[in-house]
Amino acid sequence: MGLAGFGFGLFAERRPFGNDVLLHPLIVFFIVAGLALLVLRVVLKRPVPETIPDRALMLGCALGLAMFLAGNYAAAHLLQL
Repeated sequence: MGLAGFGFGLFAERRPFGNDVLLHPLIVFFIVAGLALLVLRVVLKRPVPETIPDRALMLGCALGLAMFLAGNYAAAHLLQL
C-alpha cells in the first residue's frame, strides 16, 4: 500500500485520469486497493479479515494515504529542484 500510494502521489498533480472528482488519483488509488482486496477474497475463497487482520488493513490504508501525500509533496517540491 505504501509503495502504491507513493507512486500515485508522484503523478497526482498531472491528473492523468481527468479532472473529475471521482477520477482524482487518491480516489483511484483506493478503488484499486479495494479491487485488489476483492480479488484476494475470490482467489482465497475466504473472507479477507480471516487472512489479514482488520487492524493491519486499516494501518495499510493509513500508510497508503500518508505515502500518497509524501509522493505528492515530493513531486511538487523536491523533483522541481
